[in-house]
Amino acid sequence: MGDEIIFRGAYDELRSHITESFVVNISTHLPVSNMYLRYLKDADFKFVCGSNLLDSKMDARFRQWDITWLNMKLVGPCILMGVGWRQYQKEVSLYTKILYKKILSKNWTHSVRDSYTEKKLRGIGIHNVLNTGCPTMWLLTPEHCSAIPTKKASKVVCTITDYSPDAVKDRLLLKILSKNYKEVYLWQQGYNDYSYIKSLGLDDIRFAILPPSIDALDEKLSEDDIEYVGTRLHGGIRALQKKKRTTIIGIDNRALEKQKDFNLNVINRSDLEQLEWLINSEFSTAIDLPIDAIQTWKEQFKC
Repeated sequence: MGDEIIFRGAYDELRSHITESFVVNISTHLPVSNMYLRYLKDADFKFVCGSNLLDSKMDARFRQWDITWLNMKLVGPCILMGVGWRQYQKEVSLYTKILYKKILSKNWTHSVRDSYTEKKLRGIGIHNVLNTGCPTMWLLTPEHCSAIPTKKASKVVCTITDYSPDAVKDRLLLKILSKNYKEVYLWQQGYNDYSYIKSLGLDDIRFAILPPSIDALDEKLSEDDIEYVGTRLHGGIRALQKKKRTTIIGIDNRALEKQKDFNLNVINRSDLEQLEWLINSEFSTAIDLPIDAIQTWKEQFKC
């Protein structure tokens, strides 16, 4: 569901440039098969939209983006749009440097999610890059953020993350929320979130489970007097899009780097003991958008 939130944000931002185009959507999580390559071959623009696809070792067995030396000529040249580095990593391998230089466009400026990703690309000689943040954040202007409440709501939507489990911290998170909100709703953003929730043994904690769809999340966020607290970054960004007060529990480089670059309201999971104080305090949402970089990236596609 996080990928869907990213795609919707990217598509909305590209809409004015592609309204008269034939658009083909290809998931980067699927193997790049011959069936997909026939669409890529003659495309005028190949946008890679969001997500944490870039990696220091694209020659490793696991990679988020299934590109290789064999298919790079058909997949590229690509234009990055809010793409980020998968996690904090060491030096980029020689194979990866060559692959990225072959597959990433030299004629268009790339948009990346944070300064960490920008530094990684510049470090391997790719300098036509701007830190714009994720396109899901581009509508979080000062005017938009001024409409987000500053005081705690009586209801909360929460998320936890199956692929980054911490049973002690996740149980503590739900206990804190159950104590401080009249109603707690747990939304499933990932495929295995439900199984992970069940494994935690939460019979002593009060909450309701929402269906695993963006429509279900949007419907709940449309209610009055509700906010978001959780470990899922894009669940939180969706709440911000819906003008709801949001606290993201940082579990990896994505949320933590966004906090550094854009003043996103993030608390590190290692500091979870401070959460109760934070949610009961009054705070404003003031996203520091790189407006000039966003505008520069978008304007390059104007005819």
